[in-house]
Amino acid sequence: MSELSSVLRLDALGRTGLDAAADAMFDRFAEMVRTVLDVPVALVSLVTDERQIFPGACGLGDPWAQQRETPLSHSFCQHVVASASPLVVVDARNDQRVHDNLAITDLGVVGYAGMPLTDADGQVLGSLCAIDHVPRDWTERELSLLKDLAAACSDSLRLRIASHDVAASFARSRLLLSAASALAATTTLDDVVATVHELVTTMLDPAYVGISELAPGREVVLASGQYLPTHLGERWSRYSEDVRTPSALAAGTGEVVLLPDLAAVAARTPDALSTFEELGWQAAASWPLPGPRGPLGSLTFVWKKPFAPDADQQAMLGALAGYVAHAVTRAGVLDDRRTAAATMQKALLTPLPRCEPLRMAARYAPAHHENHVGGDWYDAIAFDGGRLALVIGDVVGHSVEAAATMSQYRSTLRTLIVDRQESPSWVLRRLERTGMALGTSGLATVLLGYLDPVPAGGYQLTWSNAGHPPPTLVSSGAARLLPGTDPLIGLGRDLSRRDHSVTLPPGSRLLLHTDGLVESRRMPVDLGLERLGEFLGSHSDTPLEPLADLLIETAVAQGHDDVALLLLATPDT
Repeated sequence: MSELSSVLRLDALGRTGLDAAADAMFDRFAEMVRTVLDVPVALVSLVTDERQIFPGACGLGDPWAQQRETPLSHSFCQHVVASASPLVVVDARNDQRVHDNLAITDLGVVGYAGMPLTDADGQVLGSLCAIDHVPRDWTERELSLLKDLAAACSDSLRLRIASHDVAASFARSRLLLSAASALAATTTLDDVVATVHELVTTMLDPAYVGISELAPGREVVLASGQYLPTHLGERWSRYSEDVRTPSALAAGTGEVVLLPDLAAVAARTPDALSTFEELGWQAAASWPLPGPRGPLGSLTFVWKKPFAPDADQQAMLGALAGYVAHAVTRAGVLDDRRTAAATMQKALLTPLPRCEPLRMAARYAPAHHENHVGGDWYDAIAFDGGRLALVIGDVVGHSVEAAATMSQYRSTLRTLIVDRQESPSWVLRRLERTGMALGTSGLATVLLGYLDPVPAGGYQLTWSNAGHPPPTLVSSGAARLLPGTDPLIGLGRDLSRRDHSVTLPPGSRLLLHTDGLVESRRMPVDLGLERLGEFLGSHSDTPLEPLADLLIETAVAQGHDDVALLLLATPDT
């Protein structure tokens, strides 16, 4: 009976909020029928495509009274739904319409009269029925009374549906408000996918939510493959727009695609049918993501039962698709900016110079799960006579502007270092003055040091520190910080800055780093510096390159910031 599987009818049934459980209001209707018509059993029976349920029942025997449902093999009421008209049976055992129905033997249904229960659109949801265990000639008066009670019962069902719709409308409004707020906070496509999935799964209960983008060359690129089995995520990761899927159809035509059942999927998007069958999906709806020059992609929902969003749900999902389109566009712009800034940032980190017999290693790692680029950098410049200039710096902030400011400070500082052989403190004062004169704005921490060989052995380090984490010296297996910090670059003109000096003995190591190496949300800088010293002391025999890798891996695993480091080792003799 195709009427039983009607998507609109099943949707209306769902909106009553009733299930195989007693409901006081509909139990009263059953009691009235039993009393007025003097029958042993009366039911308010609602029919799905698989079973009938009894939110109202009176006189029903066990186990049915406890279960409040039967399969359709025990349903007379399905005939009322299928015909959209009353069903009156004098003796079910001799009635060709129902003589093989199992309710005759299992429930004792012999005489039966059922009147349609309808929603506001006239769809038959079930029946109000009177049942006798013996043959019964129903009088016109009895049928008229049953019809009047069925009309009143239908009104109660419509009220339930209306109340549900009001609540659903409120819920949809709240969802859209939540969506607007949550999607406005997303900065990557992965964020957008995760946010949409979380928003809609609690309301419309889809089996899957998909976001796809249209790539150059009119290819569909799936952004939500992580919510599919691995082999299907790989299969649908990228495919031609000509492949007939709900996502491709919506993105390619710019029109909403509604596929309420598997037959519609097979007819309009046959290339997706095998995936639907494999995953047990039966319905889909896909909205194009609007862009300034046509669809950017599509937002797709699938369900494991036949389902057609009603007008209000379609309006809500259309609005949600608009929010998603804005979020996808913004994520793309931010990704382009991050990629450009990160490329620029890494390009500025030039290879280290040869400075034998000294050995050096450097590393840079962007914050692995933040959505920003930073201003961390390192630098080393070799001079004749064995002098080596060492720089580590960090522009305050995490943005494209911070990366650009880093580029300006780094280039200016390189020029100043090469231009004159001045003390580190004077070079940093000139950096600050030059930056202000040229309009370079932004605070930065910078440590500049000169390393010079000492005739008696070892090296002399002379440095000035503008607000940067102190360097760490490791000698004879013991690590110590080299203190002495002055104000950040950019705080003012001609601020007092000092030089510091220390001898690096043969076989020692020096580490310069940005604060991302020692700071995290769970650990203050002081504790981070202490643990760093312990780590360096315990790894004093670890080769330089592996040690640099260990340092950066630890920082990336526990930190939330960019990290730059410069590691240097003096020869043993």
